Amino acid sequence: MAQIAKLPSILVLEDGTVFHGTSIGKIGTTTGEICFNTGQTGYQEIFTDPSYFGQILIATVDHIGNYGIADEDTESDSIKISGLVCKNFAHFYSRSKAKYSIHDYFTEQNLVGIADVDTRQLVRYIRQKGAMNAIISSEELDEEVLKKRVREIPSMKGLELSSQVSTTNAYELGMENEGKKVAVLDLGLKQNILRCLTDRGLKLKVFPGKTSYAEMAAWNPDGIMLTNGPGDPSSMPYAVETVKEVLAKNLPVFGICMGHQILGRAAGLETFKMFNGHRGLNHPVQNLLTGRSEITSQNHGFAIKDEGLEEAGVEITHVHLNDQTIAGIRVKGKKAFSVQYHPESNPGPHDSRYLFDDFVKSLD
Repeated sequence: MAQIAKLPSILVLEDGTVFHGTSIGKIGTTTGEICFNTGQTGYQEIFTDPSYFGQILIATVDHIGNYGIADEDTESDSIKISGLVCKNFAHFYSRSKAKYSIHDYFTEQNLVGIADVDTRQLVRYIRQKGAMNAIISSEELDEEVLKKRVREIPSMKGLELSSQVSTTNAYELGMENEGKKVAVLDLGLKQNILRCLTDRGLKLKVFPGKTSYAEMAAWNPDGIMLTNGPGDPSSMPYAVETVKEVLAKNLPVFGICMGHQILGRAAGLETFKMFNGHRGLNHPVQNLLTGRSEITSQNHGFAIKDEGLEEAGVEITHVHLNDQTIAGIRVKGKKAFSVQYHPESNPGPHDSRYLFDDFVKSLD
């Protein structure tokens, strides 16, 4: 196999810290908030998760790309991360169902990344200093120029990104005469959420994130699904107002990740930006209703504050066992519940798939 030339690339953090490595994907420059995922597999699903829009991802696993790229492993129509930082990047792959290499995939989709970085050192640094903006460049190698540019990147706090990855047109899934009808408010959804719903015999209509309640109600749904998505939930009053109307009509509601945060805000709770967030496939959560624990897939940088719960009429149903943050809620007197993790878990464990069954039961 022909050797691929390694060209220099630079990663500069918002605080001026510099890491040197080699270019992967497109030669160019990219910016975003840097974060890390602790998952050891499923890189393609992670790259295409819309919740990562606007973020540069650090892969904590040492080796990325060895099993190539297969079309069926995507969670959306394109790569959604802003850039990738990794240690060892495999230009060649050895999986029979893969169509092409990760390098070709990045190049085709114009993704800029950096490899040969000591990611263990970098992740330890981010864990201590917190999430911050970053810039990767393989075309501009002047550190001082990059330090100036990284300071101009807008903060993730207050940033509305969901509308940039939501569908622009409503569409339907499922057989015409199939079961209950669920309106899906697309805030940046993963495709496996839709699969988990249609596998349970539901007919779906997916609506753009800025759809009003009246537009969804015209389809006469039996329940509402609020999906995951990127950005700061406090910058999305359009979705919060829609969900307030849904709650007033007492329709069943199930929220995932961003949908969880929007449900919380619609009920009267506040959200906050986390120091680092939760991103990975092995986050422990306890279901307070059953006492059982679950290993979950998570990807979020914001969370619901544990203040004003009684006034809002909200009950905590799940907690994250590492830091005791709220991982699930339900609105008292309503058929409305949500979780701060991904029960569709692709990639990840299937411990939490029962939540989709609970949602189906609430539609009766």
